[in-house]
Amino acid sequence: MSTMWLHDEACRLLVPKPQNKMSLEQLRKKAIYQNTIDTWIAACEEKKIDWYETENYKKFITFLNKNNLKMQKFPLCIKEVGSEYERGRDKTKFAETLATSTDPNAAAYTVKLNDATMEIIRKFEL
Repeated sequence: MSTMWLHDEACRLLVPKPQNKMSLEQLRKKAIYQNTIDTWIAACEEKKIDWYETENYKKFITFLNKNNLKMQKFPLCIKEVGSEYERGRDKTKFAETLATSTDPNAAAYTVKLNDATMEIIRKFEL
């Protein structure tokens, strides 16, 4: 069986750019304490759901609070988020949209990604 490769006009091999996909486990390996926005994006990546809906993020935070997860409010500076793109979406725009809300569930928090927390996060359903 042969494999077909795509090349440009100069016969250079065309390889798709990898996206910045990160699982919860990979996020935890970077640092055990993470902000809930990055945690939300990683959880959505695992579940293959769109992370860009701010209303769904608020539902996620509500779920974490109902499960008595210990979280500390995190003063997320929009510039710290950077203009990173995750799955083709702008994280800065997402964070700016959340920042305009007065809903406490739109805030960013710090969460410890230990085994128990990861288990709770993975139980979240939309």
